[in-house]
Amino acid sequence: MRLADDASVDGTEAPPPPIRLPRAAAAVGAGRVRLRTLVLIRWVAVVGQAFTILLVHHALGFALPQGMLLGAVALSALINLPLSIRRPRTTRLSERGAALLLAYDILQLSFLLALTGGLQNPFALLLLMPVTLSAATLSLGTTMLLALLVINVVTALALVPTSLPWDDPGFTLPHLYIFALWIAFVLGTCLIAAYAWRVTEEQRRMADALAATQMALAREQQLSALGGLAAAAAHELGSPLTTIAVTARELVKALPRDSELQDEAGELISQIQRCREILAQLGHEASHGAADHEPYTRAPFGDLLESLVSEFRRPGVDLQVTIDGEGEEPDLVLTPELRHALGNLIDNAVSFARTRVTLALRIDPHTVTLRIEDDGPGFAPEVLESLGEPYVSTRRGNGGLGLGVFIASTLLARTGANVRFDNRPQGAQVTVEWRPEAFEGFPRG
Repeated sequence: MRLADDASVDGTEAPPPPIRLPRAAAAVGAGRVRLRTLVLIRWVAVVGQAFTILLVHHALGFALPQGMLLGAVALSALINLPLSIRRPRTTRLSERGAALLLAYDILQLSFLLALTGGLQNPFALLLLMPVTLSAATLSLGTTMLLALLVINVVTALALVPTSLPWDDPGFTLPHLYIFALWIAFVLGTCLIAAYAWRVTEEQRRMADALAATQMALAREQQLSALGGLAAAAAHELGSPLTTIAVTARELVKALPRDSELQDEAGELISQIQRCREILAQLGHEASHGAADHEPYTRAPFGDLLESLVSEFRRPGVDLQVTIDGEGEEPDLVLTPELRHALGNLIDNAVSFARTRVTLALRIDPHTVTLRIEDDGPGFAPEVLESLGEPYVSTRRGNGGLGLGVFIASTLLARTGANVRFDNRPQGAQVTVEWRPEAFEGFPRG
């Protein structure tokens, strides 16, 4: 789907380069996790583990293998210390680096649990934290590997149970209860990882889609500024070029007829004339595009639609604009946002139409409604309810990213419009509806 319009060298319409953004799922993990964040979390874990071990052993009086437990905690502190000192605070971990640190945290906590009751230890619940963190920051593949590591660790703790450090040295929970704990940990690991990753993935996709919207709007604004600059350049260069032309003609008249410079002078005048023609064409194109790109031109909505649809006409498709209703037609400035959004929807309709596209503008006292109808195959039923969301392809057989309709819907929503997508008996229909007061916030011409 075309996102904007550019003119090629020969004057024909050439599609602009598509907006390309890396899919979130492919780019996740690379540099998303700050080392400082992970280091701080691990310091909290080290302090919490040491405090819990000392509290249980000394304050509560439960016998613990204190040396081995504190040794494992000290090892984590020794690993964390150089990461805190030698690396800059702004360092971002690679996918592999973050995965290795999280895998070590899982194994370290598993060792502590193995010495203090295994799955019977209430702190076994903390095994879910590294997987949840991975699901929120790393790729799906890495999250699945860490989840599999947690499941293997939980399985080992269930198969080789150890006694809790209890007053009764022989106290152990029933095997059936241990089995239920194992099932709960396995299901919890899978469900939490899948849910957290899915929610975060949706946020990533939305962020990428919003970035695409901003890029498209920035490009449209650059085209608008370029049109104004071209018109200004044509105007400013016209006066000095006229002076040069008058001076050159006077010099030609002053030359003798048999002068060797007559040919060069004639060539100079012809080149000056060519420059004037180029500037005239440049000024014409800039003024012709004023309704499309110039933010200071205000015109009736219907006239602006007529000027806009002229860019999207193609052989074999009848593109019409109709206006009816009893209300007063609003005068608008075709801002880059509005121009890009409507152009995107029109281009989509023309691309899939068989023979006809109609833009029906209806003006009523309480609503201004624009319906874009085509006689193409219509929207795919399975995505009709999801249209307007990012990465949802609008039509059957469309190979795009599905950002065009999202961008158009987002930009139109900023103008106060309500956008609906429907299928007619033959073709698709996009309805854009404004309240009259929405136009009061539009730029003034």
